[in-house]
Amino acid sequence: MRRYGSAATSISPETQSVHTDDLGSLVVQSWRDTTPDGDVPYLLACSLGDGANGPEATSKAIEQLLTDAGLPPGEGFVPATQRPSLPVALLVVPGSALLTVRHLKSQSVPPETWLDAVGELGYAYLIFATRPWPEGAEPGDVEALAAFTADEEVLTSAAHVVLPARSLRS
Repeated sequence: MRRYGSAATSISPETQSVHTDDLGSLVVQSWRDTTPDGDVPYLLACSLGDGANGPEATSKAIEQLLTDAGLPPGEGFVPATQRPSLPVALLVVPGSALLTVRHLKSQSVPPETWLDAVGELGYAYLIFATRPWPEGAEPGDVEALAAFTADEEVLTSAAHVVLPARSLRS
């Protein structure tokens, strides 16, 4: 069974080449899925498409954000451990996760099953979509999330990153 979580997102004013008004409302949803290799924790980051200049400008702003972060959409799978200078990070602490992409930060309370999978594997698979979340669908809607993450156009125009999960050390 999949369990989903969503997040609150903030954007630092230091975002340089991206028109932050065009980003709109950004959401991060977490879930885990069972694969032949075991449970995999996933994160989906995307905009709701409600930026100041509409969904098309939102897609362009997300694409610019990702390109500036060294994650050109459509590039394929990026293992973050092989690109230590990427300004992308995942911090996981008990009951919470913080995703950072350049100056964008998103804190969430993922499901316990997601946290368990991250704890076992030490990473999460991030899909950062340039396409906006489907209009009218609520973030966290299981069927909408499954359809969105199965859409070939969404996947080929997204950035895909395997992020090591970092934790606070005492």
